[in-house]
Amino acid sequence: MTASVSDSRLQRRFELWDANGDGSIDRSDYEIEARRILRSFGEHETSPKGRNLVSAYLSMWDALADMTGVGPNGSVTMDQFLDAATREVVDGGNAGFDRTLRPTIEAIVNIADTDGDGEVNPTEFQSWLRATGVDPREADKAFARIDTDGSGALTVEELVVAVRDYHQGKHDVALLGR
Repeated sequence: MTASVSDSRLQRRFELWDANGDGSIDRSDYEIEARRILRSFGEHETSPKGRNLVSAYLSMWDALADMTGVGPNGSVTMDQFLDAATREVVDGGNAGFDRTLRPTIEAIVNIADTDGDGEVNPTEFQSWLRATGVDPREADKAFARIDTDGSGALTVEELVVAVRDYHQGKHDVALLGR
């Protein structure tokens, strides 16, 4: 896959975070997605898991605000986001991705793992992706491709690799709503 695939996925990621459609994202957009995920699992944002997820999302925002120089109360345009995300997530490779996004994926898995077995089953995965706008049929297809060990459940590592490879344009498993 090419850089344009990665760019289009990062653009889609920006559009999904831009909850009010004003062409910029800010701290509240990250809070909105975190709350949407919490609602999809019936988790309250004041619970330990809820606080952890919101904190992980806000840490992502803080990193972006720092990389773009807008500060914690500023807003980021698509061009600024694309530049920063490309530097950190694509050009930064595994280390950049892990630094910025791994804690959020781990926090989502902590919420999604409703049965407490440390992994995400197909139903839990479908709930997670539905919260981000992915069609349930696409979520089932994505699950089958991400479950690289064929265990019927997704580990944190399988999910980190899948999300990283998706955003870096290395595979076409649908992980964002269209």
